[in-house]
Amino acid sequence: MSLSAFASLPDDARLWLLALACPTETSALAPDLEALLGRWRHKGIQYMGAWTLLEHRIIAIAEPTLAAQPSGCAIDGMLRGVSQIVARLGMALEDPQAVLVRLEKGIQAIRRSELESRLAEGTLDGSTPVLDLALLTLRDLRQGKLERPLAATWIGKKYLRPVSSAI
Repeated sequence: MSLSAFASLPDDARLWLLALACPTETSALAPDLEALLGRWRHKGIQYMGAWTLLEHRIIAIAEPTLAAQPSGCAIDGMLRGVSQIVARLGMALEDPQAVLVRLEKGIQAIRRSELESRLAEGTLDGSTPVLDLALLTLRDLRQGKLERPLAATWIGKKYLRPVSSAI
């Protein structure tokens, strides 16, 4: 996973992760996303966002100013712009409520309503890698927190039963 696009940004830069419904190449998104981030400003503030495509499916955008001086309008504008670009290119974003897991066939989006049945049938288990799109800072991404075992996530806490030891 190359994070070189973020080399000049501090660890506390604000991070957004958006999953595409299907894999794509960086070159398909580059012209439009670079233009969007190049003109990203609100109320006289020019934002210094950078982006990369992770796993051919996850658009990662980081920006340092918004970590200390958040602007809901600036963030909404950027996210709306990304959604418009994706739609214009004939792509789609995953449902933000879906859970991304790494299975043998690659990254799959699982609806939350399916988690319990997938665990019961054995399609998912505590060791299944889950991609956490709720990371907030570039530091978290750099520290490898994007992917964790299912048991270490909220899903494990909610659905996995602790094994009781025999006395």
